[in-house]
Amino acid sequence: MTVRHKLLACLAVPSLVVSSLVVAPATAGADPLSLSNFELRPNAYGTDLRDRADALPLVKATVSDIMNDLNRKDDNPVQIHGACEPAAVADADIPPLITRSLCFQNDDNETTQWYPQGVTTVADMQADQEWGSGNQPVLVSWYDKNDPLSIKGVRISFMNPYTGAYRHVLLVYPKTIRARPDYESVRVSQDITHPDHSTSLHAGGIVWYGNYLFVADTNRGFRMFDMRRIYDLGASKNGTTEGPVKVGFQEDTQKYHAYAYRYIMPQVGSWTRTAADGTDCSASDGSPNFSYTSLDRAGANHLLAGEYCNASTATNGRVAAWPIAGAFDSNGELIMNTAYRWQADAAYKIPDTPRRIQGATRFNGRWYLSQSNQTNAGKLHITAKVTSPIGTLNVVDSQTLTIGPEDLSHWPNGTQSPSLGAMWTVAEHEGKRMVYSVTPIL
Repeated sequence: MTVRHKLLACLAVPSLVVSSLVVAPATAGADPLSLSNFELRPNAYGTDLRDRADALPLVKATVSDIMNDLNRKDDNPVQIHGACEPAAVADADIPPLITRSLCFQNDDNETTQWYPQGVTTVADMQADQEWGSGNQPVLVSWYDKNDPLSIKGVRISFMNPYTGAYRHVLLVYPKTIRARPDYESVRVSQDITHPDHSTSLHAGGIVWYGNYLFVADTNRGFRMFDMRRIYDLGASKNGTTEGPVKVGFQEDTQKYHAYAYRYIMPQVGSWTRTAADGTDCSASDGSPNFSYTSLDRAGANHLLAGEYCNASTATNGRVAAWPIAGAFDSNGELIMNTAYRWQADAAYKIPDTPRRIQGATRFNGRWYLSQSNQTNAGKLHITAKVTSPIGTLNVVDSQTLTIGPEDLSHWPNGTQSPSLGAMWTVAEHEGKRMVYSVTPIL
């Protein structure tokens, strides 16, 4: 069965299964848990971004091409039932229940330019947990935090979880300059007049679903990328893998550049919240932030997202769920009709303690929350099962994670009637980085 046919099979769901906590229903309007706050719309450009991406005169590549061309690997790339980067667990009184860890080579582990944030796997991509003939990639997003020469935006690491080899792919924003198809780095705002134009998108969470990559856009919703629209500058006569401070078409070289990366993936669309801006993490905030994201494959597939809050007073961090079928048309393609609205069907308040939630996912009614603790070991918090669409989550158990855990991604055991399996995350602090999975205790 092809990827497209498998995606269509996932989308053909006659009814939606909603898991939630038993509490009094929320009222509409200013209530932060009103589902109307979580409504999303396609980007105002319609198909324009996709058309710009298609106009790039470059040779296309596939995920399989990338997985057969991995060019980076640590000296200790993989460890089973332990940490390949010991510094990531140095502060843990009780060692994390690590099932597999993958390490970055030293320049990626130590860099203060790029910080890893989001994690997704082939288990999100489709239920059989394979891409092509046996590939099972793990993907990690990084944002450019403080490049003094140029703002490089976001890159995605495609990793082989069995060998630890990986390669970075640069995300780009397609545009047209002087009638020439072109692109630039992915930033908070692509409007050159906006004050945040020079800030990299944080990319705090990612989900690979079918052909599409959802990238969390903190103050807006999701940026959308397409695995069928990856371009290979190394194989393109008018492309180059040289020029570490150059991006897009350069007049002096007459070549397309990507900060010396070989592969680029241009944005093709987005989903943007419709609720008006409010005060982040306040009791009256209606508009959600999208600090992290994940996928729930139990029952009808749902895209999940939530908010990071770090206030010392009572906060209002929330998580929400959208039936993922609502993002696609009957052909399995991303909806780009500007009049369309995508509705969430569940929303919950995260308890005021724990704070600093960096990732969240859900399976069979329970939510799993990753919490950072600055330079100390983080935690994986597990909630009671939820039984209604709106309420406050109730944490019933916790276990140790590494220092600096970020986004969560769930890899279930089995594909027909899956059991809980493992949770994947990434440790972000320089010198203490690794991608790893843990076994939840509930």
